[in-house]
Amino acid sequence: MSGTKIDGRAYAQGLRERITKAVAGLPKQPTLAVVLVGEDPASQVYVASKAKFTVECGMRSLEHKLPADASEDDVVALVRSLNEDPECDGILVQLPLPKGLNSDRVIAEIHPDKDVDGLTETSAGRLSLGKPGLRPCTPTGCVMLAKDALGDLSGKHCVVLGRSILVGKPAALLFLEQNCTVTIAHSRTKDLPAVCREADILVPAVGRPQMVKAEWIKPGACVIDVGINRVDSIKNPGKTRLVGDVDYLPSKKVAGSITPVPGGVGPMTIACLLRNTVIAACMRRGWDSPEILDF
Repeated sequence: MSGTKIDGRAYAQGLRERITKAVAGLPKQPTLAVVLVGEDPASQVYVASKAKFTVECGMRSLEHKLPADASEDDVVALVRSLNEDPECDGILVQLPLPKGLNSDRVIAEIHPDKDVDGLTETSAGRLSLGKPGLRPCTPTGCVMLAKDALGDLSGKHCVVLGRSILVGKPAALLFLEQNCTVTIAHSRTKDLPAVCREADILVPAVGRPQMVKAEWIKPGACVIDVGINRVDSIKNPGKTRLVGDVDYLPSKKVAGSITPVPGGVGPMTIACLLRNTVIAACMRRGWDSPEILDF
């Protein structure tokens, strides 16, 4: 018996439709400012996609492009100007920045109330303390997909594989907010396959292609695969394909539900970014946050 494929694209589309409805009921258009430094092709594609969906949801998209040889002070000055702009509700600095630029310093300059990526120390502190704030997009998307697959998550054992500040740690805290019992596993964890087999919800986020095998998965578990890895294509030599951190096809036969790669967690990241922009606008401007964005 094969597990259910969790369709991240469909859920993300539904979330964007709810965002569009929410935006239509606000006094003004929320505005998302994206900072792109350099000419990285992948970053350009991501920024274009974010701008497209921002506009489709009825919001304003501002793109600020700096050359690859821009100084760190130039980037910081731009972020500070966006902090002071009363019409700007959210700031996203597209990562990675060109070599020589300290992304930690740049991110630290973003005002926490405009930190729609949820990456500043203040945002992390608010999450840790359970206070209102902007949550990291990818981990938020993971929780949404798990809730869509399982319903109430209370009492479920969630194993997060990976402890990065971008996904692993915030994902653990977000699942804890849903009353899960949470284990964070990592490269030093003893008998890692056995730990993963205890999970009702398994969230691999390590960036190692197909590391998690079918025998690591508890029968019937929900698997939310965060990994996006580019590997050589077997069918088309000379080309590459995207795979997750989970060996998908064999694992699908064991799991109760599982996200594919691509088409799982990835589409949720942008949708949650747009959701954060609406939440940021409401928090900053004193508007009531639309209930349709709750999860």
